[in-house]
Amino acid sequence: MTVFRGPGRPTYAEIDLKALAFNYRQIQKRIPPGVGILGIVKADAYGHGAVPVARRLEELGSPYLGVAISDEGVELRKGGIKAPILVFSGVFPEDVHQSLKFDLTPVVFQEESLRLLSKAAGGRRKKLKVHLKVDTGMGRLGVRPESWGAFLTEVKRFPNVEVEGILSHFSMTDEEEVPYTVEQWGKFQEALAVAQGARVFPRYVHIASSANLAAFPSYSGNLVRPGIILYGAYPSLFTRQHLQIKPLMTLKTRVQYLKTVPAGTRVSYGGTFVTKRESLIATLSVGYADGYSRRLSNQGEVLIRGRRAPVIGRVCMDFIMVDVSDIPGVAMGDEVVLLGKQGKEQIPAEEIAQETGTIAYEVFCLIGKRVPRVYKG
Repeated sequence: MTVFRGPGRPTYAEIDLKALAFNYRQIQKRIPPGVGILGIVKADAYGHGAVPVARRLEELGSPYLGVAISDEGVELRKGGIKAPILVFSGVFPEDVHQSLKFDLTPVVFQEESLRLLSKAAGGRRKKLKVHLKVDTGMGRLGVRPESWGAFLTEVKRFPNVEVEGILSHFSMTDEEEVPYTVEQWGKFQEALAVAQGARVFPRYVHIASSANLAAFPSYSGNLVRPGIILYGAYPSLFTRQHLQIKPLMTLKTRVQYLKTVPAGTRVSYGGTFVTKRESLIATLSVGYADGYSRRLSNQGEVLIRGRRAPVIGRVCMDFIMVDVSDIPGVAMGDEVVLLGKQGKEQIPAEEIAQETGTIAYEVFCLIGKRVPRVYKG
């Protein structure tokens, strides 16, 4: 019997930082020499814990870290992270003070943002580094190509802003969309040529995220921005052939309660599962409040004693039930793996994503704050 190390409820997410280092080095092998890795640690490092992950990436030599909003950058700074931090979601007026106080680098694509940042930086008699974003086909954030030249001209009106980088974002991750990716890369090269003509010479140029740096490593600039592949999941099926990576997260609990019930017994809310035989039912202390999706009702599986056991009945807020009738020797206190590997069996995030109609990114991010993260390696 595996016993949980620590007090309280035995449900926790084990994060393997050795796997993070392995994935980082695999990415290094894939990209051209001299290209840096900007580790994406937004959304609490995709649910893995931003500060511990960022600390390890810093140790591995990541020249930059990426977050979505300034509050995430502040959390890293308060956690002792010294590496440069890029904030991707733009600049809200409330962010200006934090950008300067905590030495955060904002991504900018609006003249108003330049004005606010330059004014605030001037008041402190300093320059603030920014990265400018051009929209090459994502259609989300960034300056449109037809407005790019005029935007670069405007940038020079703000002397307290220093352009450290120019970036864009690939939007396609599927192999059949290669022509669109090639088109985006071409537009990005045109935008860089316009910047050079305007005498804007950034230190960093970047566009590639996980899927594209795996499939198109030459389309990298001098920084790449891996996210999901750092955490050991693939952004799409076709990227598997290009990169070997290891999952970091194993979501674990223990068998809390066992009981034998007769045939015809209804299980969980709504009685959506009815036993067809005498069955041994294990109750586990994990539910949708922990991020274990309710869509796994009557279709998910967990690992107990190295074997798969089906989730039966509806997933509750705090509990799930599994049928362990066909697994010999199951006892209260046995370790249960809901996501990850146990013995020779494995339930990857991609499998859960397919069962719930989502993507691996969301599977990780849904694991809630009440699930402690325990780090090894």
